[in-house]
Amino acid sequence: MKIALGLLMAVSLLASQTANDPPDAHVAIAKTAAGDDYSNLFNFLCAVPAARGGGPGGAPGAAAARGTPGGGQRQGPPDRSTWYAEPVKVFDNLYFLGQTEYSVWAVMTSEGIIAIDTIFDYSVEEEVAGGLKKLGLDPATIKYAVVTHPHPDHHGGARFLQDRYGARVFMCAADWDFLDRTTGTKPKRDMVAADGQKLTLGDTTLTLYITPGHTPGTLSVLIPVKENGKPHLAALWGGTGLNADRDSLQAYIRSAQRFNEIVRQAGADIILSNHTDWDRSKINLPLLSKRATGSSNPYVVGNESVRRYLKVAEECATSRLMRLN
Repeated sequence: MKIALGLLMAVSLLASQTANDPPDAHVAIAKTAAGDDYSNLFNFLCAVPAARGGGPGGAPGAAAARGTPGGGQRQGPPDRSTWYAEPVKVFDNLYFLGQTEYSVWAVMTSEGIIAIDTIFDYSVEEEVAGGLKKLGLDPATIKYAVVTHPHPDHHGGARFLQDRYGARVFMCAADWDFLDRTTGTKPKRDMVAADGQKLTLGDTTLTLYITPGHTPGTLSVLIPVKENGKPHLAALWGGTGLNADRDSLQAYIRSAQRFNEIVRQAGADIILSNHTDWDRSKINLPLLSKRATGSSNPYVVGNESVRRYLKVAEECATSRLMRLN
């Protein structure tokens, strides 16, 4: 995925000209930032909400993904044919182990595996444990699970990883508190992530950032990866959907702006999501299986493109906030 030179500059110019303009002006900025690369993200986030808006924890559709209101689980798992996805090696040290709609990113280090998110309780054993085995890796070497936020499509499998493999689970304190108020399968309270925390396992160090908005303590992550030995840096935006209340939207906007600057300074050239629609995983994962030797990895998009992704999030949230006035 290539981007036109100077597109982010054009987006920035538009933004500077529309600071006090109506919501549609911010939608226009987001659409320009999205281009053809992130149209799914734009359509999801910038859709005008229904009269009652979304509830706590996400945009339309998020409640169905999480289960019943109040954090309870759905009545029985859906049919396997609707969610099963094959595991994929994405970089030398990064693997996709998720479902058709939800991602688990497994980071392989010299001393074990760090899992980013854990999907649902009904799918974690087959997708994560089984997926690692299919790739020739040992799920018993999962040492940590970083849960980006407490919704069952992300935390539901964490208890299995705790009980089966003794994995330590990271979440922000605010989100542990949030999880305590829900029902359904959930991990035992464990490790509390701090903003800017370095999580080192063997030869690999991830950096965790608290980016509230989607939930009170959503975690976003910088992940060093390698492609044929060449280093790259992936930025994972931990919570995508927008809420309907002013405080959450304001926090989301600040988080997107801050993480965008972190990404700029760090030089991240890969954007990841925990939903396969938003980071083009539904396109990129099949491309990897057909990639010719020596061709570029479709996940390596460059720093400007990563920042455009976060700009879409910021501007759609700004538009949503303005519609509350």
